[in-house]
Amino acid sequence: MATTTKKPRRLAIGADPAETQTKILDAAFRQLASRGYASLSMREIAKDAGVNHALINYYFRSKDQLVIAVLDEANRQLLQRQERMYEGPSTFSEKWAQARRFYADDIASGFVRVQAELWAASMSDEGLREKFLPRVLAWRRLVLGGVRAALESLESKGVKLPAPLTADAIACWISEFWLGMEFVDLIGTARERTEHAGALDAVQILLERVDALVDAPPSRRKRK
Repeated sequence: MATTTKKPRRLAIGADPAETQTKILDAAFRQLASRGYASLSMREIAKDAGVNHALINYYFRSKDQLVIAVLDEANRQLLQRQERMYEGPSTFSEKWAQARRFYADDIASGFVRVQAELWAASMSDEGLREKFLPRVLAWRRLVLGGVRAALESLESKGVKLPAPLTADAIACWISEFWLGMEFVDLIGTARERTEHAGALDAVQILLERVDALVDAPPSRRKRK
């Protein structure tokens, strides 16, 4: 028996504004993740969301305002997720393993592609860059806060890293490695992804040793 595909119901301005904006943001996220920023079409977003095309301009004014709103909504949820992880009682290695699982989820959901698309677009669009950069730097600040807390925890156990290994330096390594890994994972081959997995495994082993050091009796941590 033949089936028919129902067209999405188009929402009018009289519909619930919050619901309408959520539908637009969700559709814009899907379009960014599948088509990319350069091919982003307001009409396709409206069609996907089931709303009148004019409502996108009504609520978001411009393409850049819309994509930043998309990023803000995704960042809000994911930054809260990361903050809860960092504040939790897990060990350093457990938090690293959880961060890796989050990364796999973010690749699958399209978030990593969305952020990479906006990063690339902002390189040639000064107005977009001014809006985009502070959102990306929020992730670095989050990582820096997590590293500072980790180093404070180590120092409270009598373990102090040498001066060059500051929280800022370690946070920079993690943030920039992760950013580069994201770009290469999106456009690279299985070989590059395997190499990244190996690098992440190496940090996992390092952090497991740090956990063991922190949990060891004081006499075993004391340097002779």
